[in-house]
Amino acid sequence: MAEGISFSHYSVMLKECIESLCIKPDGIYVDGTAGGGGHSFEIAKHLTTGRLIAIDQDADAIAAAGERLSVYGDRVTLVRDNFSNLANVCKNLEIEKIDGLLLDLGVSSYQLDTAERGFSYMADAPLDMRMDKRSELDAWKVVNTYSEAELKRILYEYGEERFSGRIARVIVETRTKHSIDTTGELVHVIVSAIPAGAREGGSHPAKRSFQAIRIEVNKELSVIAPAIDSAVKLLNQGGRLAILTFHSLEDRLVKQTFAAAAKGCTCPRNFPVCVCGNKPKLKIITNKPLLPSEEELAQNSRSHSAKLRVAEKV
Repeated sequence: MAEGISFSHYSVMLKECIESLCIKPDGIYVDGTAGGGGHSFEIAKHLTTGRLIAIDQDADAIAAAGERLSVYGDRVTLVRDNFSNLANVCKNLEIEKIDGLLLDLGVSSYQLDTAERGFSYMADAPLDMRMDKRSELDAWKVVNTYSEAELKRILYEYGEERFSGRIARVIVETRTKHSIDTTGELVHVIVSAIPAGAREGGSHPAKRSFQAIRIEVNKELSVIAPAIDSAVKLLNQGGRLAILTFHSLEDRLVKQTFAAAAKGCTCPRNFPVCVCGNKPKLKIITNKPLLPSEEELAQNSRSHSAKLRVAEKV
């Protein structure tokens, strides 16, 4: 962990997450995004003979969570990995079934506020944005090696950036003269590509592009559905799956994947009887997502976009 920096991450919707998991004292639970260990700490607090597996791909997070959770001894097992590898993590730990999984898909305050991690458009730092520093793909490679068409697609699909074409074009034009090496240089390029009138008011003009590049670097969207599918297979009957999302793309994916697992029969509507034999695997607990309380919003403005969806194994 960077010297002199403590891993800080506000545990968004902590009360709602813990209540949604319906924790059994002797159950086996997984926090797939341990971060600084806030949610993990509360889960472990509810266990007696049970066990918590705390997973995170960020080495700094694992170090911080390990320190915070040390009071629970062998009740907690820490694993540095991506939650998309949930099945392998459980297999390696000889765990056949679990009673609950929590995923917090947000970027931690530590990652955002530590300039050298390269996540923030508010500070100048090397272009990085990797949650797992073992990954070969970083923001520098995305910005400096992706084609104009690929950059435009990523900015539009992952950032919902309406000026994606202009930004992609200016990035490519700039890098023909010199590489774009820092977050500050990238911000300058993005701002120069956006019409002056569109830069006034609202959020920072680089916000959407930085989100898009971060999602591409960490493959954040592509791991959601496989992780849910793995969790469904691992959960005991009555086990809960609680997922916190922070933007519409994530929330839509979680909603759609939950719905598919809860649907059961996939036969055409005009079939008189079911021939596929598919049964519902999940029961959706939150038809509409839970949102942060007014009290929480007052304490932590970064909670404002949070949505919590919960489903139960049937």
